[in-house]
Amino acid sequence: MSFPRIERGFDSLYLLQEKYMKIEKKILPEYFEQVKNGSKTFELRLADWECNPGDVLVLKEWDPELQAYTGREVSREVGYVLKTKEVNLFPPDDVEKFGYQIISLK
Repeated sequence: MSFPRIERGFDSLYLLQEKYMKIEKKILPEYFEQVKNGSKTFELRLADWECNPGDVLVLKEWDPELQAYTGREVSREVGYVLKTKEVNLFPPDDVEKFGYQIISLK
């Protein structure tokens, strides 16, 4: 099956069906391994691209020392997306002091 390709910087988006997208993103080796073995079941990403439940996220392992893909990849279906730009969850001073933590639930 071939997909129309839309280039966007280092990331590529592919139209999977009318409703869902196949989205390719880089991932560092230490995070790739955790996604692959199932211990990491979330992604924290800059919301500069569209992603919706039902889309397929293809994480392609990227070696920062070689500045190249390793050839390994893992695909996961997107289950839930929370975008926070318009949501003031915490006071800015608290965010600066403590940062965020993302919690995966089982």
